[in-house]
Amino acid sequence: MKLSVSPAVLLAARTLWDFHIIYDDLSEADLIIGLGSYDLRVADHCAELFRRGFAKRVLFTGKSGNWTGNLYEGTEADAFAARAKELGVPEAVIMIEPAATNIGENIRFSRAMAGSDVRRIIIVTKPQTQRRAHATARAQWPQVVALVTAPPTRFEDQPTEAYPLEMFIHELVGDVQRIRDYPAKGFQIAQSVPASVADAFDFLVKEGYHHHL
Repeated sequence: MKLSVSPAVLLAARTLWDFHIIYDDLSEADLIIGLGSYDLRVADHCAELFRRGFAKRVLFTGKSGNWTGNLYEGTEADAFAARAKELGVPEAVIMIEPAATNIGENIRFSRAMAGSDVRRIIIVTKPQTQRRAHATARAQWPQVVALVTAPPTRFEDQPTEAYPLEMFIHELVGDVQRIRDYPAKGFQIAQSVPASVADAFDFLVKEGYHHHL
């Protein structure tokens, strides 16, 4: 990772990263759900989990958001599905949900497509959105057991050419605010935010990392 921020900013960003990641222990499920984004490594990980037999169906969800409008020719879900097919996932087992524009819609629209026989799901997302996905699924799809995971990407390797370090830090900050605010709106379950995370959040906002709030 090319360092273009101060050591103090980097340390605070790592604190938020550590808070956001979960990596549930996985077991066999009815469906793998890949949440669309700028990060095709999520699609790669969905394909790997499929090959390893964790589920027999894969659903990709996502329209185009603030970060991907110019990144893919079609929707995030279409791009992820194409990548999974390149990696050997049969087209017949892939479902595409092309309308969701946020994690709440990812979950609700996937629930509507999945069918009533789905009881256990594996949600695959970016490492830093695992906690949001966890909280959203439990609030908006409580009927299923929802396991959450992500590609095993290191903090240093998460920024990409299309989504560089400073944008990545803005995202980390914005998701802490959503974890705080969304339970009152019914979007997520409530979660405790440690003091160290709250302090890192406040510091980064003061440093100007507030574009995703």
